[in-house]
Amino acid sequence: MTRPSVAWAFVLPALSVIGLFFVVPVLAGLLLSFTDFDLYALASLDNLRFVGLQNYRDTLTRPLFWQALGNTAYFVVLGVPLSIALSLGCAVLLQSKLVRFKPLWRTALFAPVVTTLVAVAVVWRYLFHVRYGWINQWLGSIGIEPIDWLGDPHWAMPAIIVFAAWKNFGGNMIIFIAALQAIPDDLYEAARLDGARAWQQFLHVTLPMLGPTLLMVSILTITGYFQLFAEPYVMTQGGPLQSTVSVLYLMYEEGFRWWNLGAASAVAFVLFAIIIVVTRGLLRLTRARGEA
Repeated sequence: MTRPSVAWAFVLPALSVIGLFFVVPVLAGLLLSFTDFDLYALASLDNLRFVGLQNYRDTLTRPLFWQALGNTAYFVVLGVPLSIALSLGCAVLLQSKLVRFKPLWRTALFAPVVTTLVAVAVVWRYLFHVRYGWINQWLGSIGIEPIDWLGDPHWAMPAIIVFAAWKNFGGNMIIFIAALQAIPDDLYEAARLDGARAWQQFLHVTLPMLGPTLLMVSILTITGYFQLFAEPYVMTQGGPLQSTVSVLYLMYEEGFRWWNLGAASAVAFVLFAIIIVVTRGLLRLTRARGEA
C-alpha cells in the first residue's frame, strides 16, 4: 500500500463517525429548514411540503425572534467579558506566590465546570429566591431591600449572567494557567530591572504574551454563550415577560413544544450564521490590530 492509502486507512474510521453523527444530522436539519415539517409530517411524510425560504422569512420577521436575539446579545456582551475577567484574574492569582495550597484552589474553582448544570441551576434558583434566598438575606443585612431576581424583567438576565459566569469560568481559568506557565520568567525579570511595577508587568508582559490564548478563549466563550438554553430553561422558563428567552430557547419551543421542526431548524441555522459572522468579525479585528 502507498503512503496516502495507509493514511486514509487510519483516518477513514474517524471520518466515518464524524460524517454519521455530525455531517448527516446537519444536512438533515438544513433540508428540514426548507420544509413545513411538523407533527402532521411526523405521522405521515405525505403531509410534508417544501416551502423554500418561507421559514427563514417568518423567523426574520417575527418580533419574538428579535427579542430573543436581543436577550442573547445582552447575555453575550455582559457575560463573556465577566467570565473571561474572572478566569484571567483567578489564573493570575493562582500563579502568584501569594497563594498557598494552589492545587486545592484550582480544584475548588474548577469544580463548577464539571457539576451538572441543571442541578446547580436549581440550587442557584433558591439562592436567588426573593424571600428565602441567601443573596437577599445578605443584602438585607446591609440595609438593601430584597430584589426579585428571577421575577423582575430587569434583574432576571443579570442573575443568569452571574450564574453562568460562576459555572463556566473555571474551564478558561485552566487554559490561562497553562498559558501563564509558558511565559518565560526572563521577561518578568527584565521588566523588574527596568522598574516596571506589578500592574505594568501585567499590561506590558502578561497580556501581550496571552494574546493568542485570549483570542481562542474569546471565540470559544462567545460561541458557547450564544447557545444559551439550560440556564433560562431551568431558572425562569424564558420569563418574566420573555426577558430571558434566548434564540436557542426559542428554537426549543418551536421544535419540541409546538412541533414546528422546520421553523426550529431555520432558527438554528440563522443562529449558526450569526455565530459565524461574529467569529469572523472578531478574527478580522484581531488581525487588523496585529497589523497596525
